[in-house]
Amino acid sequence: MVSQENSPEADRPGGTGRSAAALDEVDRRILDELVRDGRISIRTLAERVHVSRTNAYARVERLLRDGVITGFGARVAPEPAGLGTSAYIALTIQQNTWREVSAALARVRYVEHVALLSGEHDVLALVRAPDNATLRDVVLDRVQGIAGVLSTRSWLVFEEFDSAGSPWA
Repeated sequence: MVSQENSPEADRPGGTGRSAAALDEVDRRILDELVRDGRISIRTLAERVHVSRTNAYARVERLLRDGVITGFGARVAPEPAGLGTSAYIALTIQQNTWREVSAALARVRYVEHVALLSGEHDVLALVRAPDNATLRDVVLDRVQGIAGVLSTRSWLVFEEFDSAGSPWA
């Protein structure tokens, strides 16, 4: 029998539901700076966290290699980008279908995020659509049409707020 520590899942941070190795203060400051500005140069990053450029570069490379940093990208404001209607959709699904359901949700246009839950509902999806009619079609036709989905419950988002700070600071 293979122990969980030696399984392929153990190689992925979060794959076992356990946190990866603890980050030190410099790693957390690097993450905080990168969350604030993913385009920051290594030179500026090193200056802000008070380490050498070589140290900053090596740490960013390690955080990438270890899967702590999973990529860099732009944060897009949904409304100016034409996605003015957002809703959280909670799904109740048949037992043992979460892999298939989450894979199907990942292929549905306008589904931005999918999370597996414990509790009353099994899956939570964030849907961003151009308008209410499109949102209705996504939920009633696409999401409810996925094999394994037993029911859905929707919450329309009226307004969104960024959090006050980074968890890495």
